Amino acid sequence: MRLGVLETGKVDEALVERHGQYPGMFARLFQAIDPSITVSAFEVLNGEFPASVTECDAWVLTGSPRSVYEDLPWISQLKDFLRRARAEGVPIVGICFGHQIMAEAFGGKVEKSSKGWGLGVQEYEILPDAPEWMAGAPERVAFRVVHQDQVKKIPADANCHATSPFCEYAVLSYGDREMPDAISIQAHPEFDASFVRDLIERAKGMRFPEPESEAGLASLEQEAKGVEFARWAVAWLKRALAKQSEPETAA
Repeated sequence: MRLGVLETGKVDEALVERHGQYPGMFARLFQAIDPSITVSAFEVLNGEFPASVTECDAWVLTGSPRSVYEDLPWISQLKDFLRRARAEGVPIVGICFGHQIMAEAFGGKVEKSSKGWGLGVQEYEILPDAPEWMAGAPERVAFRVVHQDQVKKIPADANCHATSPFCEYAVLSYGDREMPDAISIQAHPEFDASFVRDLIERAKGMRFPEPESEAGLASLEQEAKGVEFARWAVAWLKRALAKQSEPETAA
């Protein structure tokens, strides 16, 4: 399976040597579930888009310091790309900014949250009747987070699978619950604790307010289960791609 990582942001240059860039993080995350998965990267934030929505087997959208409601050419272009990819039946996985831009592209609404920044580790409730691709999901699961914007209104055909008091729409799928067209998560399953710690420390008192930064740093002592989302995503991707290869039934 070839995953195309659509880079909507870059790791701070001061942190690259220690942590690498986002495509490498996603490669480690998904290859922990299936070592045969390969990753190709496209810097869409710099206008580098794939030649076709079918160039890769599936698409993964990264996080970004930008907001999806900003009037930037590449953001508008990316929304169009996502709508075309979905129409062509190419699976899409969104992370943080990716979660938000998918919601906007498909008819939802994203806003800057009055609750402030979510930093560190947060726990989410898995809602009842989880689909088969989330089989074995615990009742509650913790993920690492770095976000202020949130999805405030979900598209008409979206399904919510996880929630918290801080973030109502934490995990979404689009279309049929059991065989959706796309899935996304507000959290960062690809981030390890050391990266989030360095990220918060670097922006503490500047981009991130001191109180939220300190609370976020303290929360990093809690175990997070990014691999749990990777397990869901790979299970869904394999089902979606297998369905694509099924022969069409004659009318």
